[in-house]
Amino acid sequence: MQEYIDRFRDHLKYERNVSEHTLRNYLSDLEQFYDTLCPVDAEGNRRHIDVRQIDHITIREYMSKLHSEKRKKTSIARKLATLRTFFKFLCREQIVEMNPARLVSSPRLEKKLPRVLSVDDVIRFIETPDPETVLGKRDRAILELLYATGMRVSELVGLNLEDVDFRNDSIRVRGKGRKERIVPFGSKAKEAMQEYLGVRGELLVEASEDQRDPKVFFFNYQGTRITTRSVGRMLDKYISECAMSHDISPHSLRHSVATHLLSAGADLRAIQELLGHARLSSTQIYTQVSMEQLMKVYDKAHPKA
Repeated sequence: MQEYIDRFRDHLKYERNVSEHTLRNYLSDLEQFYDTLCPVDAEGNRRHIDVRQIDHITIREYMSKLHSEKRKKTSIARKLATLRTFFKFLCREQIVEMNPARLVSSPRLEKKLPRVLSVDDVIRFIETPDPETVLGKRDRAILELLYATGMRVSELVGLNLEDVDFRNDSIRVRGKGRKERIVPFGSKAKEAMQEYLGVRGELLVEASEDQRDPKVFFFNYQGTRITTRSVGRMLDKYISECAMSHDISPHSLRHSVATHLLSAGADLRAIQELLGHARLSSTQIYTQVSMEQLMKVYDKAHPKA
């Protein structure tokens, strides 16, 4: 089976061109499934299994084991989706005749509406970083850009200098599957980014010669490319300083800009293009959020509510 996992890895990496994060998740899920079916014994040997022998009952038993281990339903659903994709690849390669994972039902997931900040809360949050420090200027630029463009944090940390076009107030974003899109940004984000670029060199010099990469847009305090984890920690810090709800995530700014645009009358298709959603159904959840906010305002303001 390991041979087919390796071939699937090459398919994901070279044919589908998935991100490193997505690739790690796929391989981690498959290795866990393989370890469950064929555990390594005390002598380091592993029992061989033919992928053609894996049927829907085998997969259902694996799902049941995950459930008994109190795994989250979202985690179980993701692992099943991985197996479906893996066996779909094996079908395409004519290694197996059918996809057994398609006969296994996904766990029913609770639909949660995304956490959205009010416009006032977003402004207060974005203005939290200290504008007198280098890292404060960088953090302000990051927050302004996340809210201006609705881009994912993973897309933001991958930005290079050449991706930002100040003449046309737009930015080239590399999304999921390495798909590129052009996204506009406003005057506040432009001002914050230019402020940051004025001090960006002070961060770059902190990197050693072998790690220095001048094309990177956002650096960490060590002068190397900032990571998604660093951005998450930075947001947690400002959430604490603002005394805001702790269930806010880096994705909350993305959810907020989509909802605010929709509430202001923006076209759903335009928001889909802005966010880089492959399917309109992914964007339509914001119509539910917008309606929920409308109902709250109605209940609070209407004299006969």
